[in-house]
Amino acid sequence: MTSVDDSPERAEHPGRAVRPDRGGRTGPPSGRTAQALRDLRGLAPLTLLLIGSQFAFNVGFFAVLPYLADHLGGGLGLAGWLVGLVLGLRTFSQQGLFVVGGTLTDRFGARPVVLVGCALRIAGFCWLGFAADTASVIASVLLIGFAAALFSPAVETEIVRQAVRHERTSGTHRTRVLALFSVAGQAGTLVGPLLGALLLLGGFRAACLVGAAVFALVLAGHLRLMPRGTPDGASGTDPGEGRPRLREGVRLLLGDRRFLGLCLAYSGYLLAYNQLYLALPGEVERATGSQAALGWLLAWASVLYIAVQFPVLSWAATRLTRRATLVCGLLLISLGFASAAVLTPVDALGGLLPSVAFVTALTLGQVLIVPTVRAWLPDLVDDSRLGLFTGALSSLSGLVVLLGSVPAGAVLDLGGPAPWLLLAAVPLAAAALVPRGDRR
Repeated sequence: MTSVDDSPERAEHPGRAVRPDRGGRTGPPSGRTAQALRDLRGLAPLTLLLIGSQFAFNVGFFAVLPYLADHLGGGLGLAGWLVGLVLGLRTFSQQGLFVVGGTLTDRFGARPVVLVGCALRIAGFCWLGFAADTASVIASVLLIGFAAALFSPAVETEIVRQAVRHERTSGTHRTRVLALFSVAGQAGTLVGPLLGALLLLGGFRAACLVGAAVFALVLAGHLRLMPRGTPDGASGTDPGEGRPRLREGVRLLLGDRRFLGLCLAYSGYLLAYNQLYLALPGEVERATGSQAALGWLLAWASVLYIAVQFPVLSWAATRLTRRATLVCGLLLISLGFASAAVLTPVDALGGLLPSVAFVTALTLGQVLIVPTVRAWLPDLVDDSRLGLFTGALSSLSGLVVLLGSVPAGAVLDLGGPAPWLLLAAVPLAAAALVPRGDRR
């Protein structure tokens, strides 16, 4: 087991010192964006493939899924409750089963899991494009979700391993590689819906088939560049030790208080982030009388994330421990909720000032939290269990969000600034659960 603390990792290579800051912590040689980009040069082809895959994954996904509800209700004439059921099943088959993809990644390596996930996603999109009855729609949507439950944990596990390896050989902080991975995902989130809107001119089937084609390209890239078997050092076990056992891994997972604390803290972030789709639409409706501005606010969130990811993370890496970075991100999100409550009576920006303040603070918090959690995870667990714990992080957090969304929705019925103040307590509580930097 790797020794753990929550300070940024020291680079393990000769000839390039990582200077400590005044508090005794370590950081990269420069917090400047230009330095971060220079450090990212020379990434291995596999790392670039994984980053490109994240972009392509979100392009293909968001070219289709945002328009699924309208297709089911308007195009196929399904009842509203059935549309909700289909969308809920898709979420469960994806987020809820991440732990399955992570476990399979530990056992068989990333390559076969990614390839099967891509093949299933291609089949699912093609099936959905031609599905004309309820059973076919449900089956195709479940297939699409399960494909992501295989693909995403495998890719996320491998990018963490590659980021750690790149840190050791080049001195580039692992959070920078993981930040680029996150930026690629945000760029895909921004491009995907725009592509989907254009494709819908040719009908929903055309959007599905293009989404399938995107994943066919991802499949071809991984088929060519993803190493066969388990990459060197990825398994965390000697050949004679055998494959990791699932039962033992689950026992370790449930008994790891630091990991469970990180899960709960991350769950608080995800529940707060979910308010982009639960609380924000209602606030925009209240302020403007419609939800026309919602798309612009979501686009602002993606653009801001891409613009500030490197400078903000570089600043945090030189001045904050990992624990402090997560706490800072959660406090920013809490401040965003509180700002929306205070600014609700203000009529600036056409009444959208509370929404803009909330989205901005939430995005800045996300910038600090997501890459830091990914960077911290391999120091908390054995490498042989990294896939299991990566998948479990998403699955357990998704379950908490599912359970927490019901009371969050009830709070929103109160109206006025009260819901924002009550929701501000969620990231505050999550900040108290961030594990401390004791060595194991």
